[in-house]
Amino acid sequence: MPKQEAPEITWEEVSARDPASIILVDVRDEIAYQHGSLPGAVCLDRDTILADAVTLPAGKTVICFCMWGVLSKEAADHLCSKGVCAYSLKGGYAQWLRRELAHEAEDTERRDKIEESLRRKFHKELFTPFAQAVCRYNLVEPGDKIAVCISGGKDSMLMAKLFQELKRHNKFPFELVFLVMDPGYSPVNRAVIESNAKLLGVPIQIFETDIFESVFHVEKSPCYLCARMRRGHLYHQAQQLGCNKIALGHHYDDVIETTLMSMLYGAEVRTMMPKLHSQNFAGMELIRPLYLIREDDIKRWRDYHHLHFIQCACKFTDSCTTCHTDGTTSSKRLEIKNLIRRMKQDNPQVESNLFKSMENVNLDTVISYRKGGKTHHFLEEY
Repeated sequence: MPKQEAPEITWEEVSARDPASIILVDVRDEIAYQHGSLPGAVCLDRDTILADAVTLPAGKTVICFCMWGVLSKEAADHLCSKGVCAYSLKGGYAQWLRRELAHEAEDTERRDKIEESLRRKFHKELFTPFAQAVCRYNLVEPGDKIAVCISGGKDSMLMAKLFQELKRHNKFPFELVFLVMDPGYSPVNRAVIESNAKLLGVPIQIFETDIFESVFHVEKSPCYLCARMRRGHLYHQAQQLGCNKIALGHHYDDVIETTLMSMLYGAEVRTMMPKLHSQNFAGMELIRPLYLIREDDIKRWRDYHHLHFIQCACKFTDSCTTCHTDGTTSSKRLEIKNLIRRMKQDNPQVESNLFKSMENVNLDTVISYRKGGKTHHFLEEY
């Protein structure tokens, strides 16, 4: 029996159809979907579709899409072979996003509304915990010159706006550099970052590296190596610009998920620290000013303003696979997210308890611990 092939369809053709007659299906995983997707789309990942583990509404045309139109073609082909009227969106989410942003960058009135919302509508959820983290962990101090590292995602872009708001208060002198590293982005993804920065009024400085090319053919843990190299380049560039700190956009949910992952998959108790001294760049520190901000609040801010950001944009995600550290990290993080979500149904305080537990370690009840590279055992003082 000849293989069924789904036709491609452009966004213009999709837009011309009756919205009630179609269903937009994002075939990427949930993490990619949560970073940003087409308006009204549902998330049904490719593996679920290929396993025939999904029931689609009868009588509707299914428009499958992914980042670039690779995985979506495979999923749409499979649905066609099952008798479903399915298409693959040509150019995928990336092409739609670039087109969407092209006419938004000059909208200064919209930029003013976004900034105003951080002072009013989202002040309690976003700026207040940002300022609390800055004060509680001494993240910003007089005389600092901070490289605000922007990856192009929702978290780092919000961090840039919050830093601008903090600077507006001008309680003590410090400087900001909004730093974007291009490790080999595709032209589309770079254009998305530049468009968003222009829309949000963030004066980014871009420097280029060939990191993606360097790790693309690495078989074992390419994303771990990529992350290490990217951080090293960020430290180096920031130091060259006279900065003493780099700021990354990890948030509250990243902290508790990393804590739980380290216990369940790494067999150790460790967390993501709000600030760290660099081991390789003397006098440099890493800070995480979104440490107390919930991811759901970041999403609400993004969606309220109809903002669209990229996820990772490396060559692996460009080819519609998911970014991994050891081949399974993305699925593990998704497992942890789902585990926390299930536990929260029985205990609404589970997230805050996980977070607070890292600030409430009782060493009298710990069998052994490491400090300064040395392991200590409870029998030493028993």
